[in-house]
Parts: sequence; C-alpha cells; structure tokens
Amino acid sequence: MSLSHGRPMVSIPGPSVIPDRVLAAMHRPMPNIYEGDLVEVSYSVQDDLKTIARTERPVYISVSNGHGAWEMAISNTLSRGDKVLVLESGTFAVGWGEMAEVSGVKAEVLPGNDSDPVSPEALEERLKADLSREISAVMVVQVDTATSVRNDIEAIRAAIDAANHPALLMVDCIASLGCEPYEHDEWGVDITVAATQKGLMVPPGLGFVFASEKAMIAHKSADLRNGYFDWEPRTNPDQHYKIYCGTPPIQHLWAMREALDMIFEEGLENVWRRHRILADAVRAAVDAWHAPDGVSFNIAHPQSRSHSVTTVLTGDINAVELRRIAESDAGVTLGVGLDEFADRAIRIGHMGHLNPPMILGTLGTIEAALIKMGAPMGSSGAAAAAAVIGAAL
Repeated sequence: MSLSHGRPMVSIPGPSVIPDRVLAAMHRPMPNIYEGDLVEVSYSVQDDLKTIARTERPVYISVSNGHGAWEMAISNTLSRGDKVLVLESGTFAVGWGEMAEVSGVKAEVLPGNDSDPVSPEALEERLKADLSREISAVMVVQVDTATSVRNDIEAIRAAIDAANHPALLMVDCIASLGCEPYEHDEWGVDITVAATQKGLMVPPGLGFVFASEKAMIAHKSADLRNGYFDWEPRTNPDQHYKIYCGTPPIQHLWAMREALDMIFEEGLENVWRRHRILADAVRAAVDAWHAPDGVSFNIAHPQSRSHSVTTVLTGDINAVELRRIAESDAGVTLGVGLDEFADRAIRIGHMGHLNPPMILGTLGTIEAALIKMGAPMGSSGAAAAAAVIGAAL
C-alpha cells in the first residue's frame, strides 16, 4: 500500500526544491518593463549574483538553462579552430566540450575516471607539453552531478600557472554555486558558468556567465559571437532590455531576487556550512548502510565528495526498484544513475532549500525501502545521520 499521499519530496540533484517564498514572488502581474521596480530588481540581481560568485567582474544572463550558459561562454571567447582541453571527471565537462565541437572548436579530453577528481598534476604535465600553445581554454566542472565528485578549482588554477600557460580557465559550477565555497576572483577563474535551478533555488530558466578581464580580451577576437548571446550589446546598455537581448525574464527575476534575499538573510558562509553538515549526514548514512554487495560511495576519497549531491552505488541491490519504492510508495523522488551509472546507482540531491527534517526524511525513506527489499545493510543510516545533525545543532 502506498504511503505517499502527503507533500512529495524531490531529492534529485536539480531542479531542487523551490521555496514557497520564491514561488510566491513569481505570482505577480506583468509590470512596466521599461522603468520602475522591475528595472531596479534586474540590476540588483546582477550585482548580488556577483557577491555569490565572489567576484567584481561582470555577469551576463542567458534566458536558458545551464547549457545555454555553456553556449554563451563558448561563443563569446572562442573561435573556429581553437582547441579546448576538457578535464574529465564525469559527464558534464565532456558534454561542454562536445557542445564546443559543434561550433568548430577542437576538444581534447584529458582522461579521468568516474571515482576520482581531476588530477592537477596530469593537467600541468599536459599543458607543459603544449609548446605551441594550441590550447585556448581549459574546461572543468567544480561538481559533476553524475559522479558527485568535487574538483579542486584552486589547485587546477595553480597547475595552469605552474605550466606558465595562457589558457582560459572555464569552470562550470551549475551544481555547486550557493552550495560549495567558490571564489571566482581569488582563484583566478576566467569564466564561471552557473544556473538557477540547483543551489540558487529558482526554477530552470536563467543561466549566468561571469567573465574575467582576460575573458573579455578574448571576447574581442572571438569569431563565434552571435546576435543573441553576444556580450557586446549586453555590456552597459543604453536600454534595460538589451541585458537580455529582448523582453526580460520577468517572473524569473522576481524569483531570483527573493532567493538572493533568502541567501543573504542566512549569510552565504552559513549557507555553505549548512550544506556541508547536511552532506556529512548523507555520507554518514551511506557509511552506516555499507555492507558487502550493498550500497557504497562512488567517490573514493572523502575530501572529493561534493556538498550538493552524493552518487551511491547499489551493488546487488536493484537501483530501479529502490527508486520506485521510494517514490511510488513513500513520496520521495531520488536521482537516477546517469550514463555509466544507469541502473546501478542512485543519486541523492542535497542542495538549495534543505533542512534536517527534509534530509532525514529522505534518508529514512531510503532506509525503509532497503528494509522492504531485504537489502544487505550494515546498520541504521538514519540514526548515523541524526547523530551528525545532532552534533551540529
């Protein structure tokens, strides 16, 4: 018998739970788009997004999902025939490189694996071998939601510098901005790509690209620039709508303003701390559940496990049935395994608008499903998670 007839819980790695305050902020009639409140909100969102990314550099807004922001970054900084070095650590950096190839950019993948972060040493070695300086940019994700790895962006920047290489550092932090510490300026990032639907707690629909001075110089000679994504008319425009190359994304701007207010009310560093504690609770649960032929972590090294998503290998446990029981019988939606992890993993999203009752409810539901399935299990993950949270209260 299904027990799911209450408020459903989505525990996938994006889109994340949208706060009621954000949903309410979107329920407004169409405003004056030429002057007044909307224009003020629009400029304030731009300013405050820079605070979240820890940068003084400009942010450009794409009315799209994160993949649209990928395209904006590519088209504004690269030219046909350029080469990018893609740092493999899962699905999404490789996907970004494949998108660049469609536009005539050459993409070389620095091989990685599905259980470890990018090796800064391997990156440094490859860049030192690029004597002709063919590589124009390095593409990497901070957090890959397929593997749940967290890459050390500061160390990757140091590797590029140690190789004395001029390549742009382009970082996808779609799954980490607002969840993990991130320092665009301090870490020397040239392009940061983000989007609304994960740690920023807004429905999918806006992508963001933060650009360093070096990226803006590259923009001047980029021959992939196009009419819609081009930064030129979006930079200090004489009319507000040019920021978006057309009609502003009105409801998303109200939503983003409310979400930013919520982050600042809590304090950005406190948001990072909350994500770390709740991630620690998830990790404690997986540790406790672990048993031969049962669940285990995908990411081998604890320090490389992200604070926004955990990929859990299910061993001999049927991952599809586990997710079915959790959703159909109990009302919790878990993330599917992507690509290499299809049907052999679940993904637990712990990003954005999330607190202890929500994460403990998810973990308790997973444990109940494991019990129903007669799955091998070491001990109570729910109890282990509660102990972590109790120590942090």
